Amino acid sequence: MNLILPLNHSLSLFLFSLILSVVFVSSNEDDVRSLLEFRKGIKVDPLGRVSSWSQSNIDPNTCPQSFHGVTCDDAGNVAAIVLDGLGLGGELKFSTLYGLKMLKNLSLSGNSFTGRLVPALGSMSSLQHLDLSGNKFYGPIPTRIHELWGLNYLNLSSNNFIGRFPSGFGNLQQLKVLDLHSNGIWGYIQDLVSELRNVQYVDLSYNSFYGSILMDMQNISSFANSVQYVNMSHNNLTGGFFNDDSMALFRNLQVLDLGNNQITGELPLFGSLPNLQVLRLGSNELHGLIPERLLESSIPLEELDLSGNGFSGSIHEINSTTLNILNLSSNALSGSLPSSVGKCLIVDLSRNTLSDDISIVQSWEAPLAVLDLSSNKLSGSIHNLTSQFQSLTTLNIRNNSLVGTLPPVLGTSKLSVVDLSFNELHGPIPHSFFTSMTLTNLNLSGNHFTGSIPLQGSHTSELLVLPSYPPMESLDLSDNSLTGILPSDIGDLGRLKLLNLAKNDLLGEIPNELSKLSSLEYLDLSNNNFKGKIPDKLPSSLKVFNVSYNDLTGPVPENVRNFPISSFLPGNNLLILPNGKPSLSNNPEGKHHSSKSSIRVAIIVASVGAAVMIAFVLLAYYRAQVQDFRVRSGFSGQTNGRDLGRFSRPSLFKFHTNVEPPSTSVSFSNDHLLTSNSRTLSGQREFGPKIVEHALPEGVATSSASTKPCVPDNHPVISGRRSSPDSLVSSSPRFIEAIEKSVTLDVYSPDRLAGELFFLDASLAFTAEELSRSPAEVLGRSSHGTLYKATLDSGHMLTVKWLRVGLVKHKKEFAKEVKKIGSMRHPNIVPLRAYYWGTREQERLVLADYVQGDSLALHLYETTPRRYSPLSFSQRLKVAVDVARCLMYLHDRSLPHGNLKPTNILLAGSDLHACLTDYGLHRLMMPAGIAEQTLNLGALGYCAPELATAAKPVPSFKADVYAFGVILMELLTRRSAGDIISGQSGAVDLTDWVRLCDQEGRGMDCIDRDIAGGEEPSKAMEELLAISLRCILPVNERPNIRQVFEDLCSTPV
Repeated sequence: MNLILPLNHSLSLFLFSLILSVVFVSSNEDDVRSLLEFRKGIKVDPLGRVSSWSQSNIDPNTCPQSFHGVTCDDAGNVAAIVLDGLGLGGELKFSTLYGLKMLKNLSLSGNSFTGRLVPALGSMSSLQHLDLSGNKFYGPIPTRIHELWGLNYLNLSSNNFIGRFPSGFGNLQQLKVLDLHSNGIWGYIQDLVSELRNVQYVDLSYNSFYGSILMDMQNISSFANSVQYVNMSHNNLTGGFFNDDSMALFRNLQVLDLGNNQITGELPLFGSLPNLQVLRLGSNELHGLIPERLLESSIPLEELDLSGNGFSGSIHEINSTTLNILNLSSNALSGSLPSSVGKCLIVDLSRNTLSDDISIVQSWEAPLAVLDLSSNKLSGSIHNLTSQFQSLTTLNIRNNSLVGTLPPVLGTSKLSVVDLSFNELHGPIPHSFFTSMTLTNLNLSGNHFTGSIPLQGSHTSELLVLPSYPPMESLDLSDNSLTGILPSDIGDLGRLKLLNLAKNDLLGEIPNELSKLSSLEYLDLSNNNFKGKIPDKLPSSLKVFNVSYNDLTGPVPENVRNFPISSFLPGNNLLILPNGKPSLSNNPEGKHHSSKSSIRVAIIVASVGAAVMIAFVLLAYYRAQVQDFRVRSGFSGQTNGRDLGRFSRPSLFKFHTNVEPPSTSVSFSNDHLLTSNSRTLSGQREFGPKIVEHALPEGVATSSASTKPCVPDNHPVISGRRSSPDSLVSSSPRFIEAIEKSVTLDVYSPDRLAGELFFLDASLAFTAEELSRSPAEVLGRSSHGTLYKATLDSGHMLTVKWLRVGLVKHKKEFAKEVKKIGSMRHPNIVPLRAYYWGTREQERLVLADYVQGDSLALHLYETTPRRYSPLSFSQRLKVAVDVARCLMYLHDRSLPHGNLKPTNILLAGSDLHACLTDYGLHRLMMPAGIAEQTLNLGALGYCAPELATAAKPVPSFKADVYAFGVILMELLTRRSAGDIISGQSGAVDLTDWVRLCDQEGRGMDCIDRDIAGGEEPSKAMEELLAISLRCILPVNERPNIRQVFEDLCSTPV
């Protein structure tokens, strides 16, 4: 009996061990199987690290620790997969990892993986650390992610996630780190913050979160008590800043970044914040006085950025002993410079209205490395400020009223950037600038410097011992009174990328040594007295080139003939232009060339006249056909306002673009340009990077002169149009192939832009004179006016919309409205930068960034030859989401777009990033201008019915939604909104055709064949079609743009 008990006990132990080993073996087999399935999704492995993931390398019954990046726990289960920064790529299927029951760490950051996060990810409850940052994952974040109860680290940053941020994060009580920056995620910020209980690190920057951070104490207390790092910059946050009571809760806060939002109001006093080291609130709408505590030692701040707001008052003193970086630029600060800047290394007080003598800087004892006091009202001389320059690397005091000469010590210090442009400095330029081995950028333009350029022998001795060129990359000495020659030593500055010597009194020949500057991109030698020939072998790297207003002779070298004629003219009367004729010479040879030119002009004029005659004949035929078409199709009794508007202004032809048209080169300071604008017909055309909206009012006949800027008779402009071989009733928008020879205007008078130039932000600084002399290219025309591309002296490119006479409001109202429009900042908006109000009624200009990209209309409707591949469905959906997100931003700020159409949607870059233009311009117009814009939209098919029938139409949010719905239909069908489509039910327009197809249950018949036959899901296309139909419902049933955006983001792809 006693013997049996030990036997039973031993048998039990044996059986338990046997079962345990079976379970262990089974678990290992599951882990290996899961890893090998996961491995199948990795298609790119440049370092060969994942090649070790092979079944032949391991025993299937043991933990695969030989797999690179795989770690096992003590029980032999896979506990971690870490494949960071290996350059891996492929579409991952996260469902393959469900078998790893004990996986705690999944880290795939810094690769090129794609794929979607599936909802079942929430079943991996063992996960504690999930890092997918720096990849290309896309789609929405699944709601079930809040089921990962043990998660303490979540990093999904720098991917392509979109959609509403899921609720339920209050369940993740262990979460310490949440990093979502650089995605397309949106949500109400208060909902998210109120759920974050114990988090220490939060980065939501570069997303689309919205709402106010000013919230009840009970909703923010848990978040405030634990958080140490907060970055919510570059979102759409609005409302006021935290109040004093709320700020007092952030006892552990070290970093707070809320920059680039629309936060308003005044700052609190900032009580005791014993750990706050970084405070960034730049580019918001804050105002009032800057709290003194932020500049004292009571808060251990190391960095303070309040730039780009509306703070006022003066800064008397900075007492902080910890502050290293201070940026108060672009505010409304006034008074004197502070008497002390503490221990700061970087101080930026630029773009304020500080008025003081620069000598006060002598009292500063800070070891400054960067000092920016530009665009203030400072005076005095910097000649005695020698000790302050010893540690400086960057000195910018441009656009002030400094006088006197420059101290030679500037060139012997550590300075790498010196910008003293647009002051009243005089005397010679110190030779030490050109012997410095640290200086990379020197800008002394817009002063009164005299003497020669002190280059001779600057580096003769140095080059004997130095292994490389001096570091100078940018040299701007323009708009001074420099004399003498341009020394051949200029060729020793081998790293030079920008050289601007315009508007001086330099003479002699242009040195051949410029050919040594192999990195040179910008060369402006205009407005000097250079003679001789243009050097033959100027660097091929040149992107901007100007030698106008000199006395150069001979032929233009081959390698600079691609530059516009404005690069050589006016001036240089004996220069032989690329087409083989001297510019303005009076010698017999010149007369011979002139007679040839006259013959060309006569031929051109005759050709244009014949083309116009043919156009009128075709127009008459087309109208007769349309009238007959209407009668036969039953349209004669149609009374819908939108359709009447559309048919009363028919499109004439379908045009195709075959080449990139060269643009017309003009100058903003020319009287001819000022008067030409008033004769521009509304709705004529938009060419270049935009598609033509060719809709003419009934009975209006146009001549070639009325569609061009008025130019001197001896500089003819050639335009060409080719109609499509297709039928007159075309099935896509009308393209203009505008082939124009570059021209130049004879008048150089920069003083003619004598009005006021107002900047809407601090990102640019230039003068009306600089704008007036900028080379300009005609981009197109619309009902608002004429659009130009202007290139500033710095090389920065802008679009300039020259508004038509009689359209805009009076100055006070105009200024108020344009500031509202100019305050819009969003990744999908082309921002306004400035506006110009001239002394004459013709001079009303609006300036915006120039975006390198073509319009959505061109991508959709361009035919033969195509420069672009047909857009895939996912690309079209991305464009729709981008546009809807931007409209939501505008609507949240009480600004309808008002002129939404495919030509006002630019697609930039390889990822086709959508950017909206022409938003809110109706706010600048009088009622007549708004009515004309509405008629134009109606003619093109984007005008909501309620606008088309209104006596005094006013753009609205719901009208934007209607236009957006039409654009969605165009994206899906690749048919133009203005098309007349024949079908079983007769001839209808695009919206009616899509509606009829849907009602008859054949919605997929509408879809563009380029995407309908592909691998992308038809269900998503059907959902997008349904969204578009909801957008064109009657106004009282039509959704708002937020509802549309949410529907788009939830569309399965």
